[in-house]
Amino acid sequence: MAEVKSSTPALVDSSRDPTDIIVPDDDVDYPSDLVDNASETGSSTYSLSSSVVNYQYENGRRYHAYREGAYFAPNDEQEQARMDLLQHITRLMVGGELFLAPIGPNPGRILDLGTGTGNWAIHLADQFPKSTVIGIDLSPIQSDWAPPNCYFQVDDFESPWDFWDFSKPFDFIHAGNLAGSVKDFPHLLQQAKNTLNPGGWFEFVDFAPEPFADDDTLQGAPNLCEMSRFCNEASIKFGKKLRVTDSYKQWMIDAGFKDVKEHVYKVPMGRWPKDPKLKQIGEYHLVQMLESLEPYTLALLTRVLGWTTEEVQVLISGARSELLDRKLHMYSKLYFVYGRKDEAD
Repeated sequence: MAEVKSSTPALVDSSRDPTDIIVPDDDVDYPSDLVDNASETGSSTYSLSSSVVNYQYENGRRYHAYREGAYFAPNDEQEQARMDLLQHITRLMVGGELFLAPIGPNPGRILDLGTGTGNWAIHLADQFPKSTVIGIDLSPIQSDWAPPNCYFQVDDFESPWDFWDFSKPFDFIHAGNLAGSVKDFPHLLQQAKNTLNPGGWFEFVDFAPEPFADDDTLQGAPNLCEMSRFCNEASIKFGKKLRVTDSYKQWMIDAGFKDVKEHVYKVPMGRWPKDPKLKQIGEYHLVQMLESLEPYTLALLTRVLGWTTEEVQVLISGARSELLDRKLHMYSKLYFVYGRKDEAD
């Protein structure tokens, strides 16, 4: 695995109990340019049919064209940068690892569901140069600077026909940040299990969409809490529920996976923790949260609940102010849930 560069914050101590209460720093402040340097990233160009690259535009954001409307979040450069930042935060929380499942040193074939920018798949292909890594997404936004053992495919893994009819089974299937993008998780897990080799592993990695706090400061974030509630309500009407992370473990058990494990980490929203490592990660996560407000609300609240763009922007403005309030000790929950297909299956 490539080493984390020195410019990144130190990794979280893996010996620390991730469920511990995070001690706040009462003397925290934010640099004035904290939210002004959102990075931009370019997307690759492919020789694809117009049905794939004829993107849809709405409320100033760009959305996927293939299976139009199947997913609520945009796929433009701003969202790609946010997704890559979220991936970086995820790795920092688990000591730089790309996964937690004990997949062994030589996984033959690996499938990445909802690969997004392809960042995870590319890094995994670098880590396992003898493996074949396939990334699937609705949008062709992956880099063409990928290792020779890494491939990307524009497809819908919830397609009613033969998406899962692969020529060879997989040894590891990774499903990152799928909350709000899947209609039927139990069915997805059955399909995935059928596509795994006996003894193969499946892993969910996802952030719960609602904010949390260990004290009463969540009362000071009514807009953020309302936003989370309305978005979940809209996602249920849309048919792809957002608040699902706490169900992953039981769904995997019900699907027949063995040795199912769940790890939950607290990721601070901002620089409020006393712990210097969590403080730095919290700064990254704050920027990611600020960048996530529009992607998670615009399409859901306007398309599904009938809000006007102006009404959504008022809610976003209130939530943004709450995220920047250093007196609020909010955090996200990051879930890693994995299990093994029985050798006898």
